[in-house]
Amino acid sequence: MDRLFTFQFRIRKDYPVMQLDDESLFIGRFHGNDLSMLDIQILTPIPAIAEGVLRESILGRAQEAGLVKLEAVDLRRWTHDRHRTVDDAPYGGGPGMVMKIEPIAEALAELRRPETKVVFLTPQGRTLTQPIVRDYAKAEHLILLCGHYEGVDQRVADHLVDDEISIGDYILTNGVLGALVLTDAIVRLIPGVLGDDQSAVTESFETSLLDHPHYTRPVEFNGWDVPPILLSGNHGSIATWRAEQALEATKKRRPDLLS
Repeated sequence: MDRLFTFQFRIRKDYPVMQLDDESLFIGRFHGNDLSMLDIQILTPIPAIAEGVLRESILGRAQEAGLVKLEAVDLRRWTHDRHRTVDDAPYGGGPGMVMKIEPIAEALAELRRPETKVVFLTPQGRTLTQPIVRDYAKAEHLILLCGHYEGVDQRVADHLVDDEISIGDYILTNGVLGALVLTDAIVRLIPGVLGDDQSAVTESFETSLLDHPHYTRPVEFNGWDVPPILLSGNHGSIATWRAEQALEATKKRRPDLLS
């Protein structure tokens, strides 16, 4: 960024004013004078996997505060047979079942808006990183398409989605778990979601460094002491110590982040 600017907004009339700048992690989406709400829909044939998580903790509170809209959408709404079938045997043979293209195509045709981004959670996708999360925090409407069974008809990835994301080099039972990881990472960047908006700014990966160590009461436990610098009250020295510790931790554990 070549310049910084600050602006103020209120998410709702009883919410405190926040100051932001254009290098902040927090994203304001404006239409005229209104702040638009991010809408994330998780499209899956087993929505119950997601529903409990979306109601709890930070995600639940963010919805109650009117900061985000989250929904687990049942893909079987777009089936037309008695058994609400979303999968079939693979052409060419092989183990497992493959998710059919027709219900997915019909669902996306109904749910998609001009501003929608459709993200397919798949092991073949690009690996999720914090910069990708920040990009998606700017979106207005996300549909997170979840793979299940042996896979999804390749024509879905070829023609119906905007991006493919993997949360890591391992295999999960279904794509809902990956969609929840992506949802949580995005929502916590929305202004007002965290109790302290600076929390998201100082965490691991936001500065290409791992986070510094954290301590709380008691000062001593089993002979293990809190570093004296954290008890000094010297905020400048504490900030320097934390920066040094973050750098050392990154060099030791994730040197790839420094390259």
